[in-house]
Amino acid sequence: MASTGSLPGAKGQRHLTPLQERFIKLGLESLKNQEIIELLFSQNHPHKESRKKAKECIELFGNLRGLLSASPRELQEAGICEKCAFNIKLLQEVPKEFLKERIIERFVYKSPKEISDYLSYSMRDLKKEVFKVLYLNNRNQIIDTADLFEGTLESIPIRPREIVESAIKRNATRLIFAHNHPAGDPKPSKSDKQLTRDLVFMGMILDIRVLDHIIIGDDKYFSFADEGLIKKYEDEFLNLKIKAVFDTEVDYMKTLPLVFAPLVQKVTLIEEAVVAFF
Repeated sequence: MASTGSLPGAKGQRHLTPLQERFIKLGLESLKNQEIIELLFSQNHPHKESRKKAKECIELFGNLRGLLSASPRELQEAGICEKCAFNIKLLQEVPKEFLKERIIERFVYKSPKEISDYLSYSMRDLKKEVFKVLYLNNRNQIIDTADLFEGTLESIPIRPREIVESAIKRNATRLIFAHNHPAGDPKPSKSDKQLTRDLVFMGMILDIRVLDHIIIGDDKYFSFADEGLIKKYEDEFLNLKIKAVFDTEVDYMKTLPLVFAPLVQKVTLIEEAVVAFF
């Protein structure tokens, strides 16, 4: 009978290492970054080798987060074997999917802070800018998410038409936009503000409300809704709409004299003729 301190292997029973036993009893909180990486490598390497590789990874990537955010090419250049690289990739993707499933349909959006965990984990360590769209129904439930655009370190091309088409395809009535700043500072640029204003205007024309645009930085985020900018852009659109209606009416009133000028002239001639007759 196998004890709690062993795992089945190809040749009968394989005992757990002290590090593995500590993880089972106390969890990851009891381990340092290097020990967690060593634990990860211990599935594919002997004890001494996994410890050595873990130390090298700390020196190269700085910490566990740096390792988990590394690209496949960076892992390969670091001399990490394919099986370990596979496990790292799996650890990158599973939490993203878990957090996504937590918010899809069962989640009702109330504030940007409530979805910052999902956005931060999936976007904060990206090397390039990625523009994400969260699609919501009329009950503010998130029904889907999508990474629509990807750009360079400093900029990202946005095509509003694709945003509209993707929203209509999903029957979304509300949208939340998010993108990351790889440099770490989530403060919006002038172009970020102009883009958000344009998207809010576009949404109001199409009756698809933009709830927020969130910029993800390094453990920080900027919310256009929290800063009152979404409301400001909505008010600007309504003011422009009212002004357009008013200007149209003014232009119409200006044309009235031209429209009725011939009639006024005829009435004047009739009056003159009547006066002359009598």
